[in-house]
Amino acid sequence: MSASRFPARLDVLQSASGVFLALFMWLHMFFVASILLGKDAFWHVARFFEGYYVFGEPYPILVSGVALFVLAMFIFHAALAMRKFPADYRGYSAFRRHAGEMKHGDTTLWFVQVYTGFAMFFLGSVHLYTMMTRPESIGPYGSADRVVTDWYWPLYLLLLFAVELHGSIGLYRVAVKWGWLEGRKPAATRRNMKRARWLLTTFFLTLGLLSLVAYIRIGIDHRDNYGEPYVPPSLEQPLEPRR
Repeated sequence: MSASRFPARLDVLQSASGVFLALFMWLHMFFVASILLGKDAFWHVARFFEGYYVFGEPYPILVSGVALFVLAMFIFHAALAMRKFPADYRGYSAFRRHAGEMKHGDTTLWFVQVYTGFAMFFLGSVHLYTMMTRPESIGPYGSADRVVTDWYWPLYLLLLFAVELHGSIGLYRVAVKWGWLEGRKPAATRRNMKRARWLLTTFFLTLGLLSLVAYIRIGIDHRDNYGEPYVPPSLEQPLEPRR
């Protein structure tokens, strides 16, 4: 493999892993937002990912496996992205100075990605580790207890903004970098992609905030019964998860 092609291939891997993670997080947001349809809806979504409707009983270890894979992709993507960061403070200062002089919008977006990526490295790792080690707690009451009684809501609030900004900007920059949807009028296409980016960011931030508020309300109401699992009216007793 020639030296000139290796960085390009790393760029392809960085873009591919970033697109995967961004799309996964958007799907994850819809799954989490099922709480807005009621406790039963979220309970069924959680049991679906535990294989309950395939095996007849829940296997939370399946969720742990997915969380482990996403964490590995997360670290892989972060390692590739760090190649583009300035090597030291002097390089960082020079880059900031040049960016300020150019006043280029997409360069500013790159800095937003740097800051949000740095935040995600810590906040996202905590969340994924929790999902890996406590998958059986995912449910209307368990998740709400974690948000309120375990004081995860500040972490989830910061993570929501970091993820949505990083993901929407990342997809936009990947599309521009590789010439996706360029068409006959690249300038007009880029303007439309910027509008779409803001619309998607606003939509998912709104959805995420509404979902977080719903979990906080449930967690406050359930605070005196911390640790009690949610049991749908159709069941007489909680399901026993299998490892």
